[in-house]
Parts: sequence; C-alpha cells; structure tokens
Amino acid sequence: MSDVFMLTQGQLNRIKPYFPVSHGLPRVDDVRVISGIISVIRYGLQWKDAPTAYGPHKTLYTRFVRWSRAGIFNKIFHELSRQHETNECLMIDATHLKVHRTAASLLKKWRAPAVLAARRAA
Repeated sequence: MSDVFMLTQGQLNRIKPYFPVSHGLPRVDDVRVISGIISVIRYGLQWKDAPTAYGPHKTLYTRFVRWSRAGIFNKIFHELSRQHETNECLMIDATHLKVHRTAASLLKKWRAPAVLAARRAA
C-alpha cells in the first residue's frame, strides 16, 4: 500500500461538527487519525498493520473504540454516506469470520460423512 489515504479539507469540514470537545490536552492531529481509522476499516487491516503515516496503531484503536462507544462514528459515517453533489459510492464492511481450530480436522476424523459422500460423488 504505497498510497496513503487522507481526508480532504472539505471532508473534514463536513464531519468536524460531530467531533467531541477536547478536555485538557489537545488531541492528536484529527485528519491523520481519522484517515487512519477509515483506511484500516476500508482495507480490512488489523490495527497493528496500519501504515505508520497515520501514527501509532494504539492511538488509532483507542480513538476508534472511544468514539464508537460514544456513537460519534455512527454520526460521522452517516454524514459521509449522505448523498452529495458527486455520484460516488461509499461502502463500509466489517465482516469477520472466525473458525474454531478443530474445524479443519473434521474431515480427517470422519465426523462429517455427508461432506465426504458429496466429495466422492463429485
């Protein structure tokens, strides 16, 4: 991934009203962090595999978790997905499948006779 996705100033201006007020220390660069979160979601990466141009992966993860629990990302993604002057399509998918480690050995242990019969018939 040589191209690093960054939000434009216009996109940032659309979602900035949904950002929570910073209390105490100023937040890390919003453009960089939000762009990193969108990039991780867009490409289905693990947080630790996020490009270093977005900053530490722990910062991306922490911001995403906190803002998700507060409902901020729901509002941001709703705003970004609203129809505007161009006819572009934005799709966000968070599909994740986890298979138990013993699932691969079912055929070897003869626990799935219907699957084996179908394989033999084919």
